[in-house]
Amino acid sequence: MVSIWQIAAKSIGVSDQPIALPARVRTALETERQKAELLISWVQAIILAIWTGLYLAAPRAFPEDVMFEPVPWTLGLYAVILGVRLWLSLMNRLSDLLVGLFILFDVSALMVLIWSFHLQYQQPAAFYLKAPTILYIFIFITVRALRFEPRWIIFTGAAGAAGWSVLLVLAILADDSGSGITRDYITYMTSATILLGAEFDKIITIAIVSLILAIALMRARRTMERAVHDHLTVTELSRFVSSDVATTISSAHNEIRPGQAETRLAAALFVDLRGFTDLARQLSPADLMAMLGDYQKRVISIVARHNGQIDKFLGDGIFASFGAARDSGTCAADALVSLEEILLELEDWRRGRLEMGLAAPSISAAAASGEVLFGAVGDNSRLEYTVLGDPVNIASKLEKHTRIEHANGLTDAGTLELAEQQGFKPRLKFETRSGRMVNGVNHPMDIVAIVL
Repeated sequence: MVSIWQIAAKSIGVSDQPIALPARVRTALETERQKAELLISWVQAIILAIWTGLYLAAPRAFPEDVMFEPVPWTLGLYAVILGVRLWLSLMNRLSDLLVGLFILFDVSALMVLIWSFHLQYQQPAAFYLKAPTILYIFIFITVRALRFEPRWIIFTGAAGAAGWSVLLVLAILADDSGSGITRDYITYMTSATILLGAEFDKIITIAIVSLILAIALMRARRTMERAVHDHLTVTELSRFVSSDVATTISSAHNEIRPGQAETRLAAALFVDLRGFTDLARQLSPADLMAMLGDYQKRVISIVARHNGQIDKFLGDGIFASFGAARDSGTCAADALVSLEEILLELEDWRRGRLEMGLAAPSISAAAASGEVLFGAVGDNSRLEYTVLGDPVNIASKLEKHTRIEHANGLTDAGTLELAEQQGFKPRLKFETRSGRMVNGVNHPMDIVAIVL
């Protein structure tokens, strides 16, 4: 059965369904709400200090010989209770029950203070209904917004409206003559009489302000939760796809459809472990995965350091792109710098494993550059961003061709030339080998072998 609250929530654009946040995120948000109680306590301490300063600095508006001054007593008691509240907040011991009790104390202390004014000034009870001090209730209501829980705003507002209703009833009951209620506004403003409409206005205003603030806070909280959810989604997504792809997906203005692509100048890089199939038969699954993880971690770090993105893990192979997901004026240079560093890093890794008596496969890698298509492939039920084009095919075939050339790394002459134009300066020995036939390429190529 649909509740009145659900209908009302939907009508004002507030979803009554919680955002599906992971437990760890909800725990973090709850921790922040607990911290908010400490912030509320400090805010109220500052307010108390301001009230005390104003009371001490302001000239007295009552006779000097008055027998009863409620304000110092109220401020003193409030300071004691606030100290307890601060301590409980610091100790993280403020339960919902205690929060509710402290709110009731705040409102009750204010109402008792207002009620005492007719005793202090020796006036009829209706006198206190004109006290502007009632405006302080809005401070107690709004300070609750710091916790980001609308229920406490509603609770404070309800307590304030109920408290003022009690004061109104007490003022009416205290009128023995029966002449304390008037319908004349001027009489109400110039005497200690009661205008019921004016008092109902105060009660209704407290209730409406509390309701509006609670609705605004609820909408803000839903927006915050959606923002946290979206941020978490992008963060988690970037662990499975490149950060640039994750950003492209999350910032897309329109629905991403299969076949959408952009043409860009980019470079492709393929890295592979030689003899991995035979090695997989010899190693235990745990040792095999440990070796793969160590190898992939090193390659990923180098690629990321030079503005590259991991496009795919192909078993023991790694396909990375430079300048595909995001425009780059140094895509070829970045690819060749990464290629050099990968060859050097993985050669050190291979020697280290040999010294420890572990399996140590050789490495091959190749890079190529040119125009590529970067876009979504698949169908509406399963999409994948990828890089397509001649540079990808050529880099893949050159990586396999390294065995024939007896080289650890290969690139084509055009990519080396473009990289040098983009500022690349080789650290390793680059040997140009002209007119080579590469399997899968139907024309001779000028390739460049990278020799360790």
